[in-house]
Amino acid sequence: MSKHTTGFTRRCFLAGAGTVAVVSLSGCLGTSEEMDPVSIESGQNCDQCGMVIDQHPGPTGQTYYQNNSPEGHDPPARFCSTTCTYRHRFAKEQSGWTPAETFLTDYSTVDYETRTDGGKTIISRHPGREAFASTESLTVVANSEVEGAMGTAIVPFSNSGDAASFAEEYGGQTLPADEISRELVGGM
Repeated sequence: MSKHTTGFTRRCFLAGAGTVAVVSLSGCLGTSEEMDPVSIESGQNCDQCGMVIDQHPGPTGQTYYQNNSPEGHDPPARFCSTTCTYRHRFAKEQSGWTPAETFLTDYSTVDYETRTDGGKTIISRHPGREAFASTESLTVVANSEVEGAMGTAIVPFSNSGDAASFAEEYGGQTLPADEISRELVGGM
């Protein structure tokens, strides 16, 4: 074996060992390389209530947890509504799970529709991955007259002006998505 080949092999070994160390350390820290929103596919069930997500209107959500995964499928946990998203997070936090990232439908980035059905105002569903944004960047409208999968919807917007306009038209209060409380969700 030539000296050049031996050097190349050693570099490959060292590079490979470094990669394994980084991946192993990442696993120990409970982080995920990929924590991007995913599309919610046809027939998938809500990890909180079990409903088939694409059979219901309104905002949806998904959450990645550190060191924990939803039962029966790869992360993230997925939800038929923002209400189920928050209920699941609150319940899992009590069980010791730590949320790493939560995404909700961003109504500032989609062409949404509202319709009246049986006297209720219903908002459209947008399950594609491009329709989701991190809760860190969202303002929500809570307690409006608009409904989704689980009744009164918590409707998220990345543009706070869009949220204010929505609340002006449909009622409700605006607040940062990260400030949704267990009490607020419990009262819906």
